[in-house]
Amino acid sequence: MSEGAPFAPEVAFRVVQVERVVYDFTSATALVTLREAEGERRSLTLPLAVPDATALHQALHHTVGRRPLTSELVVSILQETHADVIAARVVRVRDGVYVGELDLMTPRGRRVFDCRPSDAMTLALRQVVPAPLLVAEDLLARD
Repeated sequence: MSEGAPFAPEVAFRVVQVERVVYDFTSATALVTLREAEGERRSLTLPLAVPDATALHQALHHTVGRRPLTSELVVSILQETHADVIAARVVRVRDGVYVGELDLMTPRGRRVFDCRPSDAMTLALRQVVPAPLLVAEDLLARD
């Protein structure tokens, strides 16, 4: 976990939307495609494990399971502790692995947690008012 501004101030982020979640059951993987909400409408495609893609897909479509998924449990905990998701960010790729951040505002101040991008996006989409999904500009320029 890091506190305050975890990323360099010169890093530019773009607002994105989940365009689609695609499953490839033959290789037990999935892909999520994020597209810029405005401007050039560039995209970024991230690989996901099937359970992570399922959780993201359910959050995107506001589906609630018979038993809570881990993301639904975490959202309940955030609500009970009065923590709000400010944003979910895809900040960089390191050795082929995408790194995310979950940005929270808590009663004790702002907290930023390093995490998998899929977890941050799923929690952001599960909010009563979905939090913005952000991707570092340089990642969109690469795809």
